[in-house]
Amino acid sequence: MSKQRIMGLFSDFEQAFAAIVDIRSNKIPGVSVDDVTLKSPIEHPEIEEVLGERPAHVPKFTLMGAAFGITFGFTMLASAQATFLVQPQGGKPVVPLPSNIVLTYEMLILFGVLFTLASFLIGARMLRRRDTFYSEKVSLDQVGVLLEVDERNAQAVKSLFQKHKAVEIRDEVVR
Repeated sequence: MSKQRIMGLFSDFEQAFAAIVDIRSNKIPGVSVDDVTLKSPIEHPEIEEVLGERPAHVPKFTLMGAAFGITFGFTMLASAQATFLVQPQGGKPVVPLPSNIVLTYEMLILFGVLFTLASFLIGARMLRRRDTFYSEKVSLDQVGVLLEVDERNAQAVKSLFQKHKAVEIRDEVVR
């Protein structure tokens, strides 16, 4: 069964939010609020109440980057210091911890920042091609609600958008 992408353009946020609330209350079986993408010309803080909590993966990648930075930093420093076949003189250790802790901390921050940047770019989908299914009216003054649904639910979604006074409804078959 093929999928369709349907975009409903609304003239104000209340109509778009009402359509999303109906989707959230399972008025259309097989369509959930996780399938909804909202496109808006401005930020709207109360959208989180309507859409619900979305998963945030960036802090997990930051923690992994920091753990990798500690492990890699200390291992790299200790292996570089221990590869020299030098006899410790005057009771000095081969791998001195006080100076390595500072450099390990710097590697923790470096890799934490790099993993955060990479996870943001990937999670925000900044490195992929632009979506071809777009309306210029979203950039001006309208709110777009985009859904990707099965073919059997497409007519129900269109009628839901019409019920909430969508200005325009566009659809596209996904290949």
